[in-house]
Amino acid sequence: MANRVLLCPPTFFEVREVKNPYMRGLLPVDPVRAQHQWDTVCEAFRSAGFEVELIDPVPELEDMVFAANPVFVGHRPPQAPFIVPGRMRYVSRRKEVRHFVDWFRARGYKIVELDLGDDFLEGHGDLIWDADGSRVWAGHGFRSTIGGVEKFAAAMRPMEISVIPLQLVDEHFYHLDACFAPLRPGSVLIYPGAFSPESLELIRSHIPRVYEVDREDALNFVCNGVSAKGKFLTPSSTHCVREALAREGLEPVVLDTSEFLKSGGSVCCLKLFFD
Repeated sequence: MANRVLLCPPTFFEVREVKNPYMRGLLPVDPVRAQHQWDTVCEAFRSAGFEVELIDPVPELEDMVFAANPVFVGHRPPQAPFIVPGRMRYVSRRKEVRHFVDWFRARGYKIVELDLGDDFLEGHGDLIWDADGSRVWAGHGFRSTIGGVEKFAAAMRPMEISVIPLQLVDEHFYHLDACFAPLRPGSVLIYPGAFSPESLELIRSHIPRVYEVDREDALNFVCNGVSAKGKFLTPSSTHCVREALAREGLEPVVLDTSEFLKSGGSVCCLKLFFD
């Protein structure tokens, strides 16, 4: 379990380009409201027992607030902590990566560079550690490509980190973190309609307790919630979600992230766990 979380202030956050269905209206962002919501997310992580660290926002990088996406953070003792820089599908986001790489390099992280070529790999938007740290689930289909996932898996193999690809088939769930939320070891919250039948079977065969939400809940980004030391930080909490959390002994903490939902992001998108 990570003890620190990296976030990027929403100083330059805007909805400027359509990158997913939620952005089609190009709704204007209320910067005061966005800052307040982001501050509340930071405080929720602190209250859950995390040390919150910040990376400086950069002008013209309006999506840098979504800290989960530019890099993958890994640690497999006795090897040193490392990051894998991603390659973002949208050109407007690619400059974010070097700022995150520089931040981690300054703190002694090893940089595992991949030759992604024409492939894409979008960090923890699509690469999610299982709740017990035993494997990485890797979404592909809209942002990350299967080629990018395969190259990532090949790089993880010498470190004995297992990677399981999952094909995403609904554009509203363009990142894995929009439809797949690990809860406790052995449990996960998912929206089944986001996955191909083969990928759904993989989830069910590897994770003993799979809790499913309907499409309405999923579109409210409940699966972008984050399990955080006995709490579940989420933008929405419905009966079926509360029931799943109760069974897993997690306390729901509902956070308003409506400004960030205009860009198709919420709690999980805003954070990057590391140690």
